[in-house]
Amino acid sequence: MTVAEYCVFGTLVLYLLTIVPIKWIGFRRYDNSRPRDPAFYDDPLRARALGAHQNGIEAFPFFAVAVLLAEFRAAPQNLINELSVLFLIVRIAYVFTYLGDRPRLRSILWNIGFAINIAIFFLPMLRQFWPG
Repeated sequence: MTVAEYCVFGTLVLYLLTIVPIKWIGFRRYDNSRPRDPAFYDDPLRARALGAHQNGIEAFPFFAVAVLLAEFRAAPQNLINELSVLFLIVRIAYVFTYLGDRPRLRSILWNIGFAINIAIFFLPMLRQFWPG
């Protein structure tokens, strides 16, 4: 497996780890028979954790497809790996800014992450401009 593929898995784990601790810490109020109970997410931190979790679910498919497409279309693997690591780092920072209620920085990080995804997605198209 490549570093980029491990980053795809890391991104999946990240969005799960965003919500699991919140549910575990609030286990006395969390009812597993009603996992989407809005009353559990009335607390601002829980609401932000849910938002970060849901955004992770939304961001994951495009990242996974971009990585796989770039690999299948023979873009330079080292560049795919580097951009994938950068994406994962940005997503980790995004989660912390979401939990820390820093909306402006969070939006900046989201845009950086999206730009990284776009770059990975279009790497195969740019192959013709690389030497060798």
